[in-house]
Amino acid sequence: MKKNIAIVAGGDQSEVVVSLKSAQGLYSFIDKEKYNLYIVIIQANNWSVQLEEGKELPIDKNDFSFTLDGKKITFDCAYITIHGIPGEDGKLQGYFEMIGMPYSCCDVLAAAITFNKFTCNNYLKSFGVKVADSALIRKGQKVDAQTIVDRLGLPCFIKPNVGGSSFGVTKVKNVAEVAGAVEKAFKEGDQVIIECFMQGTEITCGVYKTDKKEVAFPITEVVSHNEFFDFDAKYNGQVEEITPARLSAELTARVQKLTLAIYDIIGCKGIVRIDYIITEGDVINLLEINTTPGMTATSFIPQQIKAAGLDIKDIMDDIIEFAISKK
Repeated sequence: MKKNIAIVAGGDQSEVVVSLKSAQGLYSFIDKEKYNLYIVIIQANNWSVQLEEGKELPIDKNDFSFTLDGKKITFDCAYITIHGIPGEDGKLQGYFEMIGMPYSCCDVLAAAITFNKFTCNNYLKSFGVKVADSALIRKGQKVDAQTIVDRLGLPCFIKPNVGGSSFGVTKVKNVAEVAGAVEKAFKEGDQVIIECFMQGTEITCGVYKTDKKEVAFPITEVVSHNEFFDFDAKYNGQVEEITPARLSAELTARVQKLTLAIYDIIGCKGIVRIDYIITEGDVINLLEINTTPGMTATSFIPQQIKAAGLDIKDIMDDIIEFAISKK
């Protein structure tokens, strides 16, 4: 009998548009001969399963089921592809834990840590991982632009402390731009992180583990045609994505080893993608950890899987079956 899999998309932040595309990507990647696939959209209090011809049915939040033609349909596993709240910060994982639903990605603690960039970077710094110097501003706190610039220098990056896809991010080049950049970042959340600029090569590396294997994918080098790797570069083609990256074999191995080590330190599960900047002297600097990375046809992870000569259907099987086995 086929297992029922919920591809859970949506969310309550600007990244919802990316999440919906990832859901379609996953729908095309997962083996339909092995699984019955349903796309479930979660936005605020509206939870619904999407059926053919635009029809949708409400999800019963008591057990994450729905009723079709008088028959109750339950799920064997949820593949979370919400980028942002509530699927990447631990909230949805907590709900699934409470109802006993297997799910594809990191648990509550790992998701909560990685979703908060400032907390995550400073936590990993204690393990010797190199990160950019940064400052955190909470909504309501007074911002002294000159003090920030004196500490972190120019240019610097001002961005939401939670969230992704480069929404609300500004590369600040002078003191006069600080206030506006902070205000822009606060539109995405209640905390803003300010990071010093690191000159170097941007890369990203995807990994996953099960009880039987650990896999580090080929690394992707990111060459933005814009000022930085912003939303337009990510999703409107203004970027070169080179897989495998133009790194030495030794540096490639170091990045993959570090990525797998961070995966274990955080206690990750499922596919995780970690972004870095390689600075002078082949120093590997962590940018951020993506515990529900984009899964559109052109996203980094599918690119890396293809470059590795692997079948994405097999990897989806690994993720789903491992999640179910841990129930």
